Amino acid sequence: MQIDGFTDHFAAANGIRLHFVVGGQGDPLVLLPGWPRTWWQFHKMMPALSQRHRVIAVDLRGMGESDKPDSGYDKKTMAADIHGLVRSLDIGSVNLAGEDIGAMVAYSLAANHPEVVRKVALWEGFHPTELFNEMRLMPREGVTNMWWFPFNHVDQLPEDLLAGRFRILLDWLIEYESDPSAFSEETRSLYAAAYDSPAAIRAGNGWYKTIQQDIEDAAEYPELDIPFLVLGGMYYDFMTAALKGRVKDPRFVEFRGAGHYLAEERPDDLVRELTSFFE
Repeated sequence: MQIDGFTDHFAAANGIRLHFVVGGQGDPLVLLPGWPRTWWQFHKMMPALSQRHRVIAVDLRGMGESDKPDSGYDKKTMAADIHGLVRSLDIGSVNLAGEDIGAMVAYSLAANHPEVVRKVALWEGFHPTELFNEMRLMPREGVTNMWWFPFNHVDQLPEDLLAGRFRILLDWLIEYESDPSAFSEETRSLYAAAYDSPAAIRAGNGWYKTIQQDIEDAAEYPELDIPFLVLGGMYYDFMTAALKGRVKDPRFVEFRGAGHYLAEERPDDLVRELTSFFE
């Protein structure tokens, strides 16, 4: 998949090969996507953002065309991947934006490598804390049942069930967590293909299997003094609770009535808020 004005690239970073897409001019802005998607989740936003920024949309470790090693899916290691990418591009410090898993990595990068981060925007995702251990599995009216968190912790079963059939889960998640009309057939097919192989499913599971390590790492992080923009739709309340005491004076914006996949569902709203914040 291509976007006019953007080109595909690969770079060696932290011992692996990362795939990323670049376009535009101006201050660098690194975009970090989430599960179960790829860099393509930002395709509705990238042309507008590239008018003011050099946009760099990355496939995280285990995602899309990036390497899928057997280990290294804790967010500190994944942040080191992005740090290595920024260093390899020789672009100094960057603005950073992430959704879902990408938000976890963005926070970890700011905590562990603040020298390369100017400002951070994250939405519909936050670095794991002890709040993750309080999630309840039994369905209750008015409470989201995030059953896929423990499911992605199970060894081998996800690969056995989903290899070649990932589209079933993808469509279910879109229906449950977002406005289905925001996802074209082309986009759904792309994401399903990106996660259809056992290796891709295993790698995506790795982002969840390392959550206890992420919680331990977060306990050592100081309150961050980097400017943070925190946006949310479906999980806005979770985010505000999780970031309490972890970021100094963050700016919060709620997209009322929005779902989880904001980059596809509310791209214009995100572009507006990101443009204002990063300027």
